[in-house]
Amino acid sequence: MSQYILSIDQGTTSSRAILFDLQGNIHATRQQEFPQHFPASGWVEHDPEDIWSSVRQTCDAVMSEACAEDDEVIAAGITNQRETTILWDRKTGEPVYNAIVWQDRRTASYCESLKSQDLEPLVSGKTGLLIDPYFSATKIRWILENVAGARERAERGELAFGTIDSFLLWRLTGGREHRTDATNASRTLLFNIHTQQWDPELLELFGIPESLLPEVMDSADQFGQIAQGGALNGTRVLGIAGDQQAALFGQTCFSIGMAKSTYGTGCFLMLNTGDKALQSEHRLLTTVAYRINGKPTYALEGSIFIAGATIQWLRDGLRLIRDACETEPLAEGTPVDHGVYLVPAFTGLGAPYWDPNARGAIFGLTRDTGIKEIVTAGLQSVCYQTKDLQKAMEKDGIRPVTLRVDGGMVANNWVLQFLADILGARVDRPSLVETTALGAAYLAGLEAGVYGSLEELAGLWRCDRNFEPVMTKEHRDQLYEGWITAVQKL
Repeated sequence: MSQYILSIDQGTTSSRAILFDLQGNIHATRQQEFPQHFPASGWVEHDPEDIWSSVRQTCDAVMSEACAEDDEVIAAGITNQRETTILWDRKTGEPVYNAIVWQDRRTASYCESLKSQDLEPLVSGKTGLLIDPYFSATKIRWILENVAGARERAERGELAFGTIDSFLLWRLTGGREHRTDATNASRTLLFNIHTQQWDPELLELFGIPESLLPEVMDSADQFGQIAQGGALNGTRVLGIAGDQQAALFGQTCFSIGMAKSTYGTGCFLMLNTGDKALQSEHRLLTTVAYRINGKPTYALEGSIFIAGATIQWLRDGLRLIRDACETEPLAEGTPVDHGVYLVPAFTGLGAPYWDPNARGAIFGLTRDTGIKEIVTAGLQSVCYQTKDLQKAMEKDGIRPVTLRVDGGMVANNWVLQFLADILGARVDRPSLVETTALGAAYLAGLEAGVYGSLEELAGLWRCDRNFEPVMTKEHRDQLYEGWITAVQKL
């Protein structure tokens, strides 16, 4: 009999179900995209039923096609797009509004009003976050204020709030469990990362009833038993983490100073700071990396809203390419100093700028500019934004000199070489780049007793390829200076 751990990886543009064997190898995987909705400029929504349907279908497909009768799924883990916000009816399970996605900027003016009252130091001191539309609290408030009857129903205790992990757990357990983990809670602007509790002062500030909120658990914990999952019925959910924290865990960055960078829809650089919640002086975020046995481990994080989504835009918006795989040969045939800078601020700029009103632009166009220069500039923009984060971490006193990378874009060797060059740091690509899903599986396996320690998990990490910097410092600085000039022109 073979044993597996199921990872549910619910992302911004698709849902995946992956079966891992106990050595962390992929046995089977299924993926399904779902629609994105853009009802107004800067607004991004998902239909929660699309999310639920895609999760159900991918799980069913993996179980029916990849599991023999005597195989056993010993645990399940969930990892999810963070901050995305859903409110639903506790009796019927019906969402009261679409999921408001982490990229959504509709609450920008409200956030500005809070900052004008000098409230950001209070909020940041408790949560490690900045006041920004990115996080869940202002999204919850928007739903309560703008959906007819929502606030009254919330005050009566009839509604539940959840990030995607909570919504999926609630559905999977047939409405029995309303829970989240500390990593997801730490992204709401409502969770005090020092006390590890929902904060009454923040709830009052944002006008959010405490009855809406889920119970906060460890990242490896007894979350509940699946009752609405077909062949998965009876399987215990034993691990939950937000996608970036799950990637850190899957990359086994368990020691202080270890860092990972994930290149999916956005780009997220996260650095382990151990049991100390370091407060950034350069507009990075302090967050819970994972919590095990009641003990939180913290991280410093830089969040960039648009990374892989830039390549999607080049493909689907401008139609310059038909497939992302075309970008590598185009870049290989283009000098790195071609003079074009693409700043993909489609939904504002994240760290370290935090400008929700910024919009994208392309600078340096000439009559000689063609498709290959624009595509290469799109790839480089991801690396320049990572450099922004590295610089901010340097100023806070910690410089990641080795970076473990993952996400869809890291299959592109040209991108990783340019990344190493522009950072002046070694970049390590693991043999298994699906580290987000793997992190959720590792957490579930840790709780199930499959793995005895973090050290045992660290021993499973394998490197596929190292990328060492070869660019001179002068060339690197010249290219990056051009990027800074472009951003300042927005």
